[in-house]
Amino acid sequence: MEIRRALPQDIRELLHFLKVRSKYAVLLVFVVSLVIIEKENNFISRVSDKLKQSPQALAEANGTEVSPAPAENGSLASLQELDAAFSQLRSHLHNLTLQLAGDGDPGPRRHVLLMATTRTGSSFVGEFFNQQGSIFYLFEPLWHVEKTVTFLSGVASAVGSALVYRDVLKQLFLCDLYILENFISPAPEGHLTPFLFRRGSSSSLCEEPVCTPSAKKVFEKYYCKNRRCGPLNITLAAEACRRKQHVALKTVRVRQLEFLQPLVEDPRLDLRIIQLVRDPRAVLASRMVAFSGKYETWKKWASEGEAPLQEEEVQRLRGNCESIRVSAELGLRRPGWLRGRYMLVRYEDVARAPLLKAEEMYRFAGLPLTPQVEEWIDKNTQAPRNGNDIYSTCKNSSEQFEKWRFSMPFKLAQVVQDACAPAMQLFGYKLASSPAELANRSFSLLEEAQPSWVT
Repeated sequence: MEIRRALPQDIRELLHFLKVRSKYAVLLVFVVSLVIIEKENNFISRVSDKLKQSPQALAEANGTEVSPAPAENGSLASLQELDAAFSQLRSHLHNLTLQLAGDGDPGPRRHVLLMATTRTGSSFVGEFFNQQGSIFYLFEPLWHVEKTVTFLSGVASAVGSALVYRDVLKQLFLCDLYILENFISPAPEGHLTPFLFRRGSSSSLCEEPVCTPSAKKVFEKYYCKNRRCGPLNITLAAEACRRKQHVALKTVRVRQLEFLQPLVEDPRLDLRIIQLVRDPRAVLASRMVAFSGKYETWKKWASEGEAPLQEEEVQRLRGNCESIRVSAELGLRRPGWLRGRYMLVRYEDVARAPLLKAEEMYRFAGLPLTPQVEEWIDKNTQAPRNGNDIYSTCKNSSEQFEKWRFSMPFKLAQVVQDACAPAMQLFGYKLASSPAELANRSFSLLEEAQPSWVT
């Protein structure tokens, strides 16, 4: 009876562990079964041992007299058969458990950084990792840093921001989410905040136990999409991060790959960097729609041509392309510290074959691609053709990625081609020589991707 009373506590502990690590539910069910069978088997074995004793020994132990027992005891035979059956079942379950453990071994904790620039499709690609249940995914956590920290202009600003971004990324990969409290405005109170940028774009922040009951009269600037949650509890979020097997972050604010070397070499991290790029002509066309106010000069010049395009604007475009190119060239050179840690991906390739590219990225990161990710990709790459939400991650991706060709004035495309030619050549984007060529769907602006882009 002591064995039977001990069973519920074991089961409760295992079930608690099961809730924490749901990915291995099947494996743990077998473990639970093994525990139960083992304890039941021990119990039956003890009973069998008792029954195997002679009636006289049992009588002496109990202080009673008994009548002679038959030579063949039916109960004893049944228990022995049951004992043998339990032993056989336990052996089968043990072998199956070992097999499952080998096949489903989660391996080391991975850290994935999706590095991009604005309007390159990074939100869409980031969902490939957001949909994987064992990954703790954060969407643009450096947004708060950019809004809070200011530096001197020019090179000092670029270097200063890169160093701060790097240090914040390191803490986030280590699940120290409290680092964000230094940048969130208004500052969190008691580790609670309703102002974490785009919280709803990170599934891990909108599931239990991070999703706490909603609070009345609390204005939430950023909220979960599919369920009502209270203000984000950063402590619960940090605990959720530690419980997840892997961590992935998406950012458009890190440009200089070389500044990430300390993160790659940090023994606490197993960092994989995926740099996402897109045709700069498509990027400019998308930015002119998404950030219309910032591109009034471009739009006026493209439509009217009265005032010349300011050189400062062109230089900014050239600088953006160059920073992307320099980082990509560093990654593709395969320096020792980055070997096997860097992958270059074009958005156009993702749009044309999203599942194939997702498999490649997961394989590079050393992560298993789950059916949930495959289902999300299938569902969200077949959106209606008339979808017009510029921030949506639900697109008819095979048709959307070249839509810009039929609306961009050729002279605007020429400016981009002149400013970004070295980057375009590196990434395999062809230059258009005429308006007809630009708008000709049969003329591909994309060269084949290079196998060397995966290091």
